[in-house]
Amino acid sequence: MAPIIRYGRRVPDENALIWLTQEAYDKLAEELAYLKGEGRQIISARIARARDEGDLSENGGYHAAREEQGQQEARIRQLQAMLDNAQVGEPPSVDAGIRPGMQITIYYDDDPDDDETFLLGSREMLGFDDSVDLEVYSPQSPLGQALLGARQGDKVSYVAPNGKTIEVTVAEVSV
Repeated sequence: MAPIIRYGRRVPDENALIWLTQEAYDKLAEELAYLKGEGRQIISARIARARDEGDLSENGGYHAAREEQGQQEARIRQLQAMLDNAQVGEPPSVDAGIRPGMQITIYYDDDPDDDETFLLGSREMLGFDDSVDLEVYSPQSPLGQALLGARQGDKVSYVAPNGKTIEVTVAEVSV
């Protein structure tokens, strides 16, 4: 799906929004600036030094530096996409239905004793508190898509990757 452009700015898809605290946004923006600036310079220098060592086909240092460069560029793209879709502040109230950034507890209808609590969104939404031990599900996942817009008490179903339809009930929603 092509991005929506309004007044010369890209408007993020509501389902792709990533709710971030100001602290999380600032840390991600700082990491992106480092990777685009000093990080790229460091990798380029490593590649240049390895290239000067001679035959590239058997140069392990060169290949390692190129691999690291590829991983860094992937992280740059990931951070840029997150920041482009970031909404800084608090997510909407639970009255508006489930949205990315909310903590959800569900139980599986075929086993009501089997409940699961997770964050709908991305790990970065948790901020940088490593003590938080919470599963994170993408809004683009089959379960995530089924939950978007649902409210506490609603029953939703989704098709698992194995083709089985799974029904769940939303037990609790919080921001």
